Amino acid sequence: MKKHQSKEIAVICGSASPDLGKKICERLGIKPTAAEVITFSEGNTFVRALENVRGKDTYIIQGVNYPVDRNFMELLFWVDALKLASAAQVTAVIPFFSYAKGDKKDEPRVSIRARVCFDALEAVGCDRVLTMDLHSPQIQGFFRKPMDHLYARTVIADYFRKKMQKKDDWVVASADVGYGKNAFKFGQELDVPVVIGNKLRKDHTENAQIWNIVGDVKDKNVLIVDDIIFTGGSLIAMAEAAKAQGAKDIYAAVTHGVLTASAQQKLSDSVIKEIVVTDTVEYRFEPFGPKIKTVSVAPLFAEAISRIHNNESISALFPA
Repeated sequence: MKKHQSKEIAVICGSASPDLGKKICERLGIKPTAAEVITFSEGNTFVRALENVRGKDTYIIQGVNYPVDRNFMELLFWVDALKLASAAQVTAVIPFFSYAKGDKKDEPRVSIRARVCFDALEAVGCDRVLTMDLHSPQIQGFFRKPMDHLYARTVIADYFRKKMQKKDDWVVASADVGYGKNAFKFGQELDVPVVIGNKLRKDHTENAQIWNIVGDVKDKNVLIVDDIIFTGGSLIAMAEAAKAQGAKDIYAAVTHGVLTASAQQKLSDSVIKEIVVTDTVEYRFEPFGPKIKTVSVAPLFAEAISRIHNNESISALFPA
């Protein structure tokens, strides 16, 4: 990775992703651009870059996680502030984009929220988006500017490869068909078979029911993979179904560890032995329990930013 001079590139760490932003800057060999975010007493958000960004390629590291609306508005204000400060290019680096779940109009009189968000980013002048493991990858089509979509699969696979001394004892699992293609790629990465659960979700309560599992888990260690964990309901239901069919140890790997209130206790009481998440989401509804381990995707984001900044291809970062 090439080292960058501060006169060429500016990286601002938004209030949603300060730790990840600092790790990315360390990998790039630069200091974060001095900046401030103020929330006034009535809730009004104010952002300001404290260094000159004129003519620089600027990157704002800002996840759209809880509080989702406030963090998204801050991202819009940062893009606008940097464009008005004559930055050469503004890239929104969004480690986690919560509104990716709002990708379609599948009920009467609802908003396609992801499309509205990307319309807003485009309206304030965002030149590019860099993100990771969108819940619905097709929403890349909502943004008419370049969008680079990274995957945490390689980072997570590296972690679990060290545990898999005998690959014959392992399978990768998805709790539903929707994530099946990604689970298959995990299986390819780790060179182990894949099984799929049939999941039913009747409403918006975030409670899931697993019908059955397609594939053999008897006497196998099972690695359940997914993109997001909110309440843990899907993972727990899949883990229980696998245990009922004779599985040995159950593990889970999820890119975005949102983990809403009460999820910790459910996971602690579950049959899952260990849950691995990345550092794309920094807000904690509750402290992580001992079952949850975190791996960093900062090196992957830093390499992508370096390649974008130097007009190099980032295709090599995408698993086949």
